[in-house]
Amino acid sequence: MGAIFKRELYAYFISPVGYIFMTVFLLVAGVLFYFTVLESPAQADITAYFLFIIFAFIVLIPLLTMRLLSDERKTKTEQMLLTAPVSLTGMVFAKFFAAFVLFTGTFLVSCLNFYVLYEFAAREGQTNTAVLVGNGISILLIGAAFIAIGLFISAMTENQLVAAIMSIAVIFLLLMSGWLSGAVPWREVRYVLDFLSIFSRFTAFTYGIFDISSIIYYASIVVIFLFLTIRIYEMRRWR
Repeated sequence: MGAIFKRELYAYFISPVGYIFMTVFLLVAGVLFYFTVLESPAQADITAYFLFIIFAFIVLIPLLTMRLLSDERKTKTEQMLLTAPVSLTGMVFAKFFAAFVLFTGTFLVSCLNFYVLYEFAAREGQTNTAVLVGNGISILLIGAAFIAIGLFISAMTENQLVAAIMSIAVIFLLLMSGWLSGAVPWREVRYVLDFLSIFSRFTAFTYGIFDISSIIYYASIVVIFLFLTIRIYEMRRWR
């Protein structure tokens, strides 16, 4: 598992993908910070900054995950992974953690904005460390959930572009499900859409409330999609 993790993490820095992801992430974070905080300090809303970051995940996360497993099939190295002296669970988790480490590292660099954000809030008498920490944790949890989804989709195709488009579509639907439920006349469907809604659980963190049920929800998405990815490879191993 450790060898695969190191290989995947290293692969991000010997190809343009890792650099493109980090550059785009930090650029988007900087622009959003400017327009949501610095440009309109009188009405600055800390939560708005994180909210727009989450919407940026629609493009950013697929960029990070599209090659993780689809590239193995395209370059015919998938069989090497299937026959390597490591469990399928270890292989899938290694790839997940490689992407998550790069995501987390980039996010932590973007957190340098928080110093200015916090200083502004202090001057305005709006200092609330719990809100900043809550929003930050929610970003990591949502990012982990989307990475697991992107990894699963990447396992389903050898075409990176297809994997990216499918991941964008799924992440977009998960982000919009809460709003779509209002337009659905059937109560059962509305209940499902509300249950799947990312934002219905994100809201608690914006108030600095660490809702255990929300943490379990995001963790469940990670576990479910990693499990499904493992199942895909188990079926391929025995073909």
